[in-house]
Amino acid sequence: MTTSNPAAPERLEVDGAPATPEQLRARALDGFGHFTAMQVRGGGVRGLGLHLDRLDAATRELFDQGLDGDRVRAAIRHALAGDGTGRAELRDAAVRVYVHAPDGEPSLMVTVRAPVELPATMAGRAQSLKSVPYVRPVAHLKHLGGFGQTYHRREAERLGYDEALLTGPDGAISEGAVTNVAFFDGREVVWPEAPHLAGITMRLLEPLLAEAGLPTRRGPVFLRDLPAYRAAFVTNSWGVCPVRRVDDRDFPLDEKLMAAVAGLYEDAPLDVI
Repeated sequence: MTTSNPAAPERLEVDGAPATPEQLRARALDGFGHFTAMQVRGGGVRGLGLHLDRLDAATRELFDQGLDGDRVRAAIRHALAGDGTGRAELRDAAVRVYVHAPDGEPSLMVTVRAPVELPATMAGRAQSLKSVPYVRPVAHLKHLGGFGQTYHRREAERLGYDEALLTGPDGAISEGAVTNVAFFDGREVVWPEAPHLAGITMRLLEPLLAEAGLPTRRGPVFLRDLPAYRAAFVTNSWGVCPVRRVDDRDFPLDEKLMAAVAGLYEDAPLDVI
């Protein structure tokens, strides 16, 4: 099952207007920046406030300036809106918001693609992961220039896997190339605590799982520990998928667990942009 969305953007705007060649050239030559990715459904986004907080915090860290959430929301709304000349309003879409500062001030680039739709069944969503010895630099930021993780994911796909599982030299699991990963031992959900990006879906699910009576914690998880876990799943902006295999170790599909996790995510409210 592929979850990438390689098609060229249907729409691309910079600061609320169609991007000019000069603006695109500047961004093509500037790898210093960050972004967030979201799935829009019916004009709303799960965890929109978390996306806005992520963008503001990263902008402060990289550019020593804050980023107003209302400005971000207005830029997304503009990119999704119709214009009365044949461009239709989009209510469902895959949206990314990129932040650069080419002139010293934060500048927003918004891309819009077709929404990612997961298979209806958990069996159809199941992912196989290939462990690789790589940890993203400055892992807490969703920054640009992810050559390493893209390289390892492509290599994993060439070997017949769906995703790369990033690990430290000692086999400490951190995250997937484009996902967070969690493991279930029959009692609680464990999110690896090695350097990683705390994804929006992961951050949404942690308190929801606890409120539903399914304990979660962050702690060390090593490749050698995998026999102690009975199930695993990955999360991303497109949702929740079970893990069916890590390297040569198979994980059975825990229908009850996945119904609970996916149900909590899908029932999370959509915040109006």
